[in-house]
Order: sequence, then C-alpha cells, then structure tokens
Amino acid sequence: MADAITSLAKDERTARVMLAMGSEPGDSMTGRLLRTIGATATVGLATSSRSVRGVDRVERELWQRRLASRLSAPLTRSILDDGERLGLGVLIPGDEAWPKALADLGDHAPFALWTKGDKALLAAPIQGRVAITGARAATGYGEHVATELALGLVRDHRQIVSGGAYGIDAAAHRAALAAEAPTIAVMPGGLDRLYPAGNQDLLERVAKSGLLVSEMPPRTAPTKWRFLQRNRVLAALSGAVVVVEAGYRSGSLNTASHAAALGRPVGAVPGPVTSPASAGCHRLIREGVAGVVTDVSDIDALLQRGAGSPGRGLALAGRDARLATDAAFAPSPGAYRAHPPAPSL
Repeated sequence: MADAITSLAKDERTARVMLAMGSEPGDSMTGRLLRTIGATATVGLATSSRSVRGVDRVERELWQRRLASRLSAPLTRSILDDGERLGLGVLIPGDEAWPKALADLGDHAPFALWTKGDKALLAAPIQGRVAITGARAATGYGEHVATELALGLVRDHRQIVSGGAYGIDAAAHRAALAAEAPTIAVMPGGLDRLYPAGNQDLLERVAKSGLLVSEMPPRTAPTKWRFLQRNRVLAALSGAVVVVEAGYRSGSLNTASHAAALGRPVGAVPGPVTSPASAGCHRLIREGVAGVVTDVSDIDALLQRGAGSPGRGLALAGRDARLATDAAFAPSPGAYRAHPPAPSL
C-alpha cells in the first residue's frame, strides 16, 4: 500500500492532492514540511518511520499515524477523476493563477485549490479585491448596505470576495452578478457539495461568471473547523475585509481576526445600537480592530492604507483578543508573522 501511494505521489500536484485529502486545512506540521521538503517527500515521510531532525518524536509519530491512515492511492485516483468529470481545476503553488498572497499564511497556507470558473481572477493583485462578509441572519438594513457597498466597489472595478452563505454574503454576490461583474466565493467543503444548499442556484451563477474556490477536495463535507479555516483563505485573498453585520460572537469576527493577524485592513459598518446584528461590528470598532465603513470611499481609504503590522488588530483587542465563535479556532497574535526553523530529514 505504501509503495502504491509513493508511486502515485511522484509529481507535486498529485502529492498535494493526497495531502489535502489526508489533512485538515491549516495543518501547520504538514505545511511546514511542504515548505521545506516538498509534497512528494512529505507523502513519503508520512508512509515511513523516518525521523525528522528539529521535530519532536512524539509529534512526528502522531502526525505520521494520522496522515498515513488517510492516504489511499485508489481514493486519490477517484478524486482526481471526480475533478475532471466535474470540470474542476486544481491549482498548486507555481501555477500562473495561484494567488501569491496565500504565501502570507506561511505554514498554514492551503496545499492546493480546487476551482470552478475563471481561475485567472485569483492572479489579480489583492488591492483589487475586497471581502464583504457578515451575518447569515441579516436584517434588511444589512442586506441593503452590503448591496450598495458591493455595487460601488464593482463600479470601481474591484472584485467582491465572500463565502457564499445566506445573508450578507449572498447579498454581496448578488449585487456583483447584477452589475455583470465577476465575484469569487470561497467554499468550506468540496465544490461538488455546494453549501448552503439553498444558495446552489446563486453559487452556480457565480461559477459561470466568476469563480468558486475551495482548498477541500471533492466529496468533502463542510464542518465547523473547515468553516473557520476557510475564513483565513478569505482574508488572505483580499486587500481588505469589511464586516457589514455580525453578532457579538459571529463567525464573521473570525474572518476579521485572520485579516488582522495577516495585517489586512478591516472595516466594519455601524448599525443601530439596539440591534444585536450589529453588536459584533461595534465590538470590532470599539476594540480598534476595524475602521468605520459607511460608504465605498471608506473602503478605498482602507485599501490605500494597505497592510499593517501582522497581529496589530489582535493585540489591540486586549484580553479577549481572539474575536471568534470559539477561541480555540482563532489565530494567535503574530500567527502568520514568521516561519519556524526548517526541519531536515
């Protein structure tokens, strides 16, 4: 079995597909090895008992045991066939369309990206992309503001990036489509399992004129962890992140947290002080993580300001610095700032 796996993983693309199938997104141990020894050698290491200098033995054995049990040559071939049948592309670092901004994630960067639509959109500079996100249970006010902001941005020839969810995400995507502008939706599961199901028609329209993208291979279901890790990709692909509506512990604050850790500017739209749907936006503004956004000119100012110091927004958030639905899923301050020493075989 190990021989079949290592034989199939002789090229970098197939090896990265294998690792994406066998690892959860953001796995820093796999990412660290990918960065230093490449995908083919990483697959070979997972299926052997070799030690790695600079890596704790127990950590390495747990990683090998976990990953080796998930690697399968027949399943890899089947997933590759699924991608071809569904018309999906597979991008890896070095491809022309691979978004260079993902390098800012360091060892937490995706191993590969599955795409459906115009993958060339990913090659554009991040200053031309803005992530608009927010509450799924959005109010009429929130959907109106998201629509107006998205329309203003696409008139300025900027791409809208969002997560394809109900509420604010859907309003932003629909506005871009109404303006006949391409939009990018970052999915938390495989592109053969578009989520949420109620937005399938919308997401198929996004794929036709824009792009669907996921770091998860076909057949992969969304989970809480994958939703939250999806947010780091959403933040990394964007020149700025704007939260339109969010509850006090909304998952959208996790996206803002990743953006702050990456040094991306964050904006938040204020709302009625009596509205629970705006409590998270007010929190971002109060704790210094986000600037106030009331119109497109405020977003332009964020983009002109550009990237700040990684982790600055998180540090400003004080003792409760993690701004996430579950603190365990949020990046720590400086999470993406520096690479640890490279392990060696």
